[in-house]
Amino acid sequence: MTITTTTADKPTIVLVHGAFAESSSWNGVIAALLDDGFPVLAVANPLRGVAHDADYLRGVLSAIDGDIVCVGHSYGGSVITNGAAENRNVKALVYVGGFAPDQGESAADLAGRYPGSTLAETLEPIKLPDGRADLYIRQDRYRAQFAADSSARDAAVMAVGQRPIVEAALGEASPGVPAWKTVPSWFLFGSEDKNIPAASHRFMAERAKARRTVEIEGGSHTVGIPKPAPVADLIREAAGFRE
Repeated sequence: MTITTTTADKPTIVLVHGAFAESSSWNGVIAALLDDGFPVLAVANPLRGVAHDADYLRGVLSAIDGDIVCVGHSYGGSVITNGAAENRNVKALVYVGGFAPDQGESAADLAGRYPGSTLAETLEPIKLPDGRADLYIRQDRYRAQFAADSSARDAAVMAVGQRPIVEAALGEASPGVPAWKTVPSWFLFGSEDKNIPAASHRFMAERAKARRTVEIEGGSHTVGIPKPAPVADLIREAAGFRE
């Protein structure tokens, strides 16, 4: 099966959300890209584990004709790091407040590499029938932790609609050689990210030899929601890049 996107001489932009969010978190970015004539697909990330979710993304990407730009937010960065590897159609990676792990690293490793993450104290586990647990951010802590630069109303809606991640996924080692070692990458993050400290973002961007790194002053972990324009601008840049 081939996934049909808008006919255009532009790459398909594949957006991968992270934990405690869902595909609508990209709505502002999607609207800007559609206005520019880009084919866009917002993937429903399963949030069941890095290897599992990367396999799911790999299947989605294999069904898209032509060039692709993969964009990952938060844990979605770990997913594109693995799911986009060895796919010759993937021409660029964009990390939006996203994890860019090396092989063997986990999201927890990178979030804890530098001080500043307060995510753990806001999480609420829900036991699953198989003995594992899903994690949610407590609704009363959601805005301060995850979306401080969004309005109180918008953050409340996001908190209600958040999708949980299986607890083990945050400690799961990234299984493969990362795509960012061979695919050009771009990074954007907020200076007040409380999930992944800004120092960790800078470290990952420098290690990946990012073509451009954008730090949004005062931005939260979900800075792209209240400020989709700089995210869309960076994606456009990545989409037009040629070695």
